[in-house]
Amino acid sequence: MTKPPTQSIEQVARWGRQQLEVQVDNPALESELLLQHCTGLSRSQLRTWPERLLESAQWHCFQELIEQRRQGQPIAYLLGAREFWSLTLKTTPATLIPRPETELLVEQALARIPADARWTIVDLGTGTGAIALALAKERPACRVIAVDQSSAALEIAQENARLNNVTSVEFRQSDWYQNLHTVVADIIVTNPPYVAEDDPYLQQGDLRFEPRSALAAADNGLADLRHIIQQAPTHLAAQGWLLMEHGFQQGQALRELLTQAGFRQVETVKDLQGHERVTLGRRPE
Repeated sequence: MTKPPTQSIEQVARWGRQQLEVQVDNPALESELLLQHCTGLSRSQLRTWPERLLESAQWHCFQELIEQRRQGQPIAYLLGAREFWSLTLKTTPATLIPRPETELLVEQALARIPADARWTIVDLGTGTGAIALALAKERPACRVIAVDQSSAALEIAQENARLNNVTSVEFRQSDWYQNLHTVVADIIVTNPPYVAEDDPYLQQGDLRFEPRSALAAADNGLADLRHIIQQAPTHLAAQGWLLMEHGFQQGQALRELLTQAGFRQVETVKDLQGHERVTLGRRPE
């Protein structure tokens, strides 16, 4: 391993920034986050004591993580956590990394769930549990069922529930609706695989390291979304809502699928970049 110019926080942080300049969009921030992770110090502590010397183990940890990040490993996996909504979520290569744009799905769901509601909420393909836990935090009287086909993902989601002191979420291993049996939901939310299997986007950035099964779907990315829409009426109460996150070019197709399946109040909501991101509809009485 390379010996740093000095082992002070300031010098090591600068070295980290230089190593990441070409690979990442914000090398200063990522260098600082990785340094926090290896030292156990807060951002304010790093900035208050820039002359503080690192221990040998801390430097080795930092150098290893910087090299892994240079090779493209997602920083969320290196840190083992990602912030989402008001939660800190453990992340591993068994789960999709929670992304800020998914908070739009949470916002749209909360806009339709009364504050004192005792609804049944189903989150299909929960992954880290991000959506289910955020909704459970905001609507504690609701029954929330988090579903995933992956047992490894469910273990992470359950651990995230414990870490964030959320006790009102029920976890079920299921291939979409398969093991929901008699469950009838007032609202179903989902961020399913929606990228086309041959999309070159899958070979870029963090996506190279995330589970392909959580990202890509057949039928130009529409296969899982189509299945979710077609089967939703069986598991939705009258006037129940279905909300789906999707790719920015899939809004029109999903509006047509929802209309064909008998849904009303069908609309697509755009994200902050102006991209169609969440499409929703309501089951008629």
